[in-house]
Amino acid sequence: MNYQQTIDYLFDNLPMFHRIGPAALKNNLDNTLALDKNYGYPHRNYKTIHIAGTNGKGSVSHTLASVLQSAGYKTGLFTSPHLKDFRERIKVNGEMISEESVIDFVQGYINTNKTLKLQASFFELTACMAFSFFRDSNVDVAVIEVGLGGRLDSTNIITPVLSIITNISYDHTSILGNSLEKIALEKAGIIKENIPVVVGETQPETSKIFIDIASGKNSSLTFADQEVTIHNHNKGIYSASQNGNPDLVNIELELKGNYQQRNLATVLSAIDKLKNAGFFIHEKNVFEGLKNVIKYTGLMGRWQEIGKNPRIICDTGHNEAGIRYVVEQLQNEPHDQLHIVFGMVNDKDVESILALLPTDAIYYFTRAAIERALDEKILKEKAVPFKLAGNSYPTIREALEIAKSNAKTNDLIFVGGSTFVVAEVI
Repeated sequence: MNYQQTIDYLFDNLPMFHRIGPAALKNNLDNTLALDKNYGYPHRNYKTIHIAGTNGKGSVSHTLASVLQSAGYKTGLFTSPHLKDFRERIKVNGEMISEESVIDFVQGYINTNKTLKLQASFFELTACMAFSFFRDSNVDVAVIEVGLGGRLDSTNIITPVLSIITNISYDHTSILGNSLEKIALEKAGIIKENIPVVVGETQPETSKIFIDIASGKNSSLTFADQEVTIHNHNKGIYSASQNGNPDLVNIELELKGNYQQRNLATVLSAIDKLKNAGFFIHEKNVFEGLKNVIKYTGLMGRWQEIGKNPRIICDTGHNEAGIRYVVEQLQNEPHDQLHIVFGMVNDKDVESILALLPTDAIYYFTRAAIERALDEKILKEKAVPFKLAGNSYPTIREALEIAKSNAKTNDLIFVGGSTFVVAEVI
């Protein structure tokens, strides 16, 4: 198989949540454990950091990886979903896994599975590929982002040096539960015996759950927002005080969204715990890593500017909390008229998200080219009660082109609502 045939096999033959939804999921880790055993337990060959949460886990994963790279550690990074190329999911020191490595792993799995006879999902096989590639690359440490939830996620076979849960909000409620408490229980499934855990945000509905589970597993628990205070001085420039220690000043954060302030507190708290675990990370490494997240890791889609005159910004925020952050930032961006190119997937709480969107924008309702995408005409109809005015367009390309033709130089175009919408414009 060549690379394209290999990717076609992964996408077309293996159950994939981001394409077909919950039908791709299993309620156990049996397949993952069988794959892990077959490949020689690859994740046991290096240290790992495990990151879960509803929002921010991708940004925190990339930012921590950037800091670790700056400190001289050969760093693996496993994240999902990808925006342009499957290989974005698996990186070492910011370099994507090679096409040849993907081909070899998948061909090896196909040959081996004639005996194993597993029905692995897309994510199960991808996680095993990442763990194996990191072993073969002799990484010092790998930052592992949870795919969905935590307790039953394929990544949850690792025993990390640190567990991180960024925050809890409503997302994938049909799978994780319809309350913050239920969702927190699923995310807290990554907490391991005697392994420290950092929770990014203190929330009244969920804090006791984390406290009780961490206590029961003898895991030291830190709430980052109680330990670290962040001051936003200008766009992307911050200072921080931690545990009463003198401020870190003139922190330049390459990720520009205002919501990154919350993620920064989580990252700084995590770095403190990694130092306690024996990692040598100097202050200069922290400053360098924060300043070069995109350069060092290739992160895309977080308040990313993709056009000028008019400015075009995209962001992958796609649930209630994520959209709330986006709308808050849009209100702070200078512009005359706001144009919003917007699409969603069909298993989200659409009404809760539409209720957050600004009514003074012109909307271009559209859909990504995936099975889970919500029909653009239905999205437009659902938007009417919320006084969101605009037209629907069958493709993101058409929606964006019309928005660009309508917008004047000082207007602002925002593209979002779904990771898959952003993936197409990038």
